[in-house]
Amino acid sequence: MEQAIVDSVQLGGSVDKDLSIMGLFLAADPVVKAVMLGLIVVSIFSWTIIFDKILKLRGLRAHVRAFEDSFWSGGSIEELYDRIGNNPHDPMSLVFSEAMREWRNSKDLARKSEEARGSLRARIQQIMNLTIDREMERLEKNMSFLASVGSTAPFVGLFGTVWGIMDAFQAIAATKTTALSVVAPGIAEALFATALGLIAAIPAVVAYNKISHDLDRFAQNLEGFAAEFISILSRNLDKGA
Repeated sequence: MEQAIVDSVQLGGSVDKDLSIMGLFLAADPVVKAVMLGLIVVSIFSWTIIFDKILKLRGLRAHVRAFEDSFWSGGSIEELYDRIGNNPHDPMSLVFSEAMREWRNSKDLARKSEEARGSLRARIQQIMNLTIDREMERLEKNMSFLASVGSTAPFVGLFGTVWGIMDAFQAIAATKTTALSVVAPGIAEALFATALGLIAAIPAVVAYNKISHDLDRFAQNLEGFAAEFISILSRNLDKGA
């Protein structure tokens, strides 16, 4: 790049460079190009994760609403389990199914003594908690990637900018001129890396905060259902006793 600028200045012409986005990318230093390509790839992965999480949460919320309508409709929980126990479509129905499986296996024995009833309550509570933790861990997969992109992409872009500016100053020294036509293209190439870093980081940060909030609310909903369901099963145990 330096030699091209020198030759152009020596010929007495101005440095006519393509300042379009593609032109800036093609004229950039190999290191800056690598930074730009890396940020573009990271941004694509980030948007893929964002759309996947949004669509998945939307579908799960619809399934959860349908399950809650069935659960609180006043029908038998035994019949509800027979209908969905082997094919739960969402984390809440899975929590229900896992708890009901333990309930069916142990309820007759648990009604014989208070100690057995307490042990069954504890096991069901533990099963539901483990199921919630496992499902939330699955839903939170790749969220750390969004957090990492949001926190590091601007610095990666800044590295590309610093490298590009260093290269631009070397070209200025080689041509021994500070004409804007010589300085502007190199500075523009360098700043383009920072722009790409911000383009990758800003959506990742916004999406991470929004999706994390939605996941927290979803987890609270599951925990609230588990608490209500264990109360229902405890009352049934006490009535049976």
